[in-house]
Amino acid sequence: MTIHVKSDGALKFLVITAALFIVLAGIKTAASLLVPFLLSAFIAIICNPLVVKAAKYKIPKPVAVVFVIAIFVSIALSLAGLVGNSLNELSQRIPVYRAQLQEQFIWLTQQLDAYNIIISSELLIEYFDPGAAMGLAANMLSGLGGVMANLFLIIITVVFMLFEASSIPHKLHLAMDDPEARLKQIDQFLASVNNYLAIKTLVSIATGVCVSLMLWAFGLDFFLLWGVLAFLLNYIPNIGSIIAAVPAMSLAVLQLGPAAAGVIGLGYLTINTVMGNVVEPRYLGRGLGLSTLVVFISLIFWGWLLGTVGMLLSVPLTMIIKIALETSAEGRWFAVLLASEQPPTPAAK
Repeated sequence: MTIHVKSDGALKFLVITAALFIVLAGIKTAASLLVPFLLSAFIAIICNPLVVKAAKYKIPKPVAVVFVIAIFVSIALSLAGLVGNSLNELSQRIPVYRAQLQEQFIWLTQQLDAYNIIISSELLIEYFDPGAAMGLAANMLSGLGGVMANLFLIIITVVFMLFEASSIPHKLHLAMDDPEARLKQIDQFLASVNNYLAIKTLVSIATGVCVSLMLWAFGLDFFLLWGVLAFLLNYIPNIGSIIAAVPAMSLAVLQLGPAAAGVIGLGYLTINTVMGNVVEPRYLGRGLGLSTLVVFISLIFWGWLLGTVGMLLSVPLTMIIKIALETSAEGRWFAVLLASEQPPTPAAK
């Protein structure tokens, strides 16, 4: 009897694992179709609170949707033009920055020669190429721009999602075997996802604005580009702020010198500390946190599965899975493993 139970458990594990691999293979194959849909859902969740707010002021839903979409398209086209022009200008200036770096390395190797430390300046240039750090940002933004080439499809999908948003909870209730028992869990899940993405977007916008203003005050080139990068990567806590700071600090070393680059690094640290440890917990609460290891693994996993957009949406996607698991008795144990802090022990009754 014991052997039979163990064999059934092993068979169930193998079937679930095989099914999971098949699903992941299908998602990766269909990534070109899924990415615009996920991006549309992400945008619709962010825009839906504005449509709901407009309904409270007796504004017809079609008017509210058109107005919100017009705002989104204006912002998207403005950012696309800004990023495209900045990346073109940046690619033209990289040889100049590389020449400046070579002069600094020659000076450094001469100073080290006085202490009998022999290092080749060509070797330093090979391993500390500014084009590599700034190319990382360029490739990420270019990859996102490739997705935005389907802007018309994304906009149409967002419009339909916004019109259907109010009926989705009701449809989910009816789709469940026991609608009354699942009612509270579904409402909690939808409210949590909507709250997380809306507030995270506002905090990311504030982070990008603060970074742009700081870099503008220092006179750093392409300060708006680095602000956009900080806004996008703020969806990836801890790791995202580090990645966003690397290209800007690399440029600051060349343009403004190591001392100014160090101050800019402290500025990045201050902004992200305030936003991540003061502002976000105040509005999101600490119960939605993910462990740093989970953030890093999700960045790699979703990036491998969905490309650049998967990297940018890695934490929101993982958060959606975590929130869904928290509302399920069967999956709550896995949500605890994803959390950044040990949940409080329930009080004894």
